[in-house]
Amino acid sequence: MSTHFARAVEKGIDSQPRKVSIVASLVRDRYVADAVVILENTPRRAARAVRKAIESATANLLNNSNVSIDPKSVRIARISVTAGTRMRRYVPASRGRALPFEKISSNIFVEVAGEEKVKKSAAASNTASKDLAEKADGKENK
Repeated sequence: MSTHFARAVEKGIDSQPRKVSIVASLVRDRYVADAVVILENTPRRAARAVRKAIESATANLLNNSNVSIDPKSVRIARISVTAGTRMRRYVPASRGRALPFEKISSNIFVEVAGEEKVKKSAAASNTASKDLAEKADGKENK
């Protein structure tokens, strides 16, 4: 049984990295199912963007890997928020002046990990059924 990884990046989120990282810290090192429930009930604007990035990384893991992944075992391996591009804008001020300000954006990086599904082999199931039959015969003889 081996661990497989997948990642997703959401760029240009119109929210400050400081605010997005607060939401990201809520779900760090959790299972994806738990993280989605937490983010659906978080009343912050950045929660939607973080949830979208986590769901995208999960879909990448489940659909793009060549092996079968157990959806219950998918967890968030890494999540980080960095500063995105800054757009310089101006706001009108008194006496015809213009004051500069920056619109700050964020980038969200998510990496999820999942365990490969365990396949039951035909030989293992046959030996298990033989063992059960032998135990049943032993009890009947006594």
